[in-house]
Amino acid sequence: MDYYIAKHLQCCSYSLNFNTASISVRMTVSNTITAELVYFAPPKDGSKPFTHINADPLTGQRPQNWTQEPHEVQIENLRGKEDSVTLDTAGFQFGKEAAKHTSFTNDDEVEREYYPESIELVKRITGASRIVPFDHTIRRRRPGQVDDSPQKRQPVPQVHVDQTPKSSVARVHRHLPASDAPELLKHRFQIINLWRPISVPAYDWPLALCDFRSIDAKNDLEPVTLRYPDRDGETFGVKYNPDHKWKYVKGLTPEEFVLIKCFDSQDDGKTALLTPHTAFPDPSTPSDAPLRESIELRLLVFYD
Repeated sequence: MDYYIAKHLQCCSYSLNFNTASISVRMTVSNTITAELVYFAPPKDGSKPFTHINADPLTGQRPQNWTQEPHEVQIENLRGKEDSVTLDTAGFQFGKEAAKHTSFTNDDEVEREYYPESIELVKRITGASRIVPFDHTIRRRRPGQVDDSPQKRQPVPQVHVDQTPKSSVARVHRHLPASDAPELLKHRFQIINLWRPISVPAYDWPLALCDFRSIDAKNDLEPVTLRYPDRDGETFGVKYNPDHKWKYVKGLTPEEFVLIKCFDSQDDGKTALLTPHTAFPDPSTPSDAPLRESIELRLLVFYD
């Protein structure tokens, strides 16, 4: 039996059913936890929200003009039911396939070794004809560390969507040859993040994902300008909605992964277009769980 499951059987509820003929014991294991997620609240003065990409070196905080709004929510553990969600229904999809590259300590090696195998993996899953990785982020949680430079990124405890339609199209123009972009944009394309733990299972500060079918895209999402030193990008801030349905897989292992859809041009009213997501403190995390380490690889995904 998995160590962490065995260790935390005390979280289960027990009931005794007595009758004159027999004594039976029933054990029920809850698959839902209550946790605090941090949502987006727009500027009170009605101005366009923004976030600077470069964090303050003293505080580790990124300058912004909007506020954070914590809310307690229910998060369902899909362990054993991973196949109940897909990219086109919920906006995210779980899978199991170990990466050949396992060190994740050198960016050049990650690009040379991990990028190609990830392209083939996502092609097999999606049926895409062309995939172009455009960057990756490795996160290693280090409590108390304020340095948020590219080599020291930590999990992001903020409900968000990485891209908006505007920034998704801009990504195609930014990362593809000018001769290719117009034709590619005539067909379906997506931005998908391939997320997986590194080295150890992600019990510590796991990833929660919101089922697209539970969000009100017109009212829950607000574009936030992401200010780089040389340009502006755009993400979606996500406002609280009690109808949101949150999911995760407890203890996702390095042999497992999740595909997170950030954008889909197939806006047909039936297909999931994006996935709000966030790191969060799981109250059921074992006290001795190793600190979370993960990689997210961002991919432009094209179809004929």
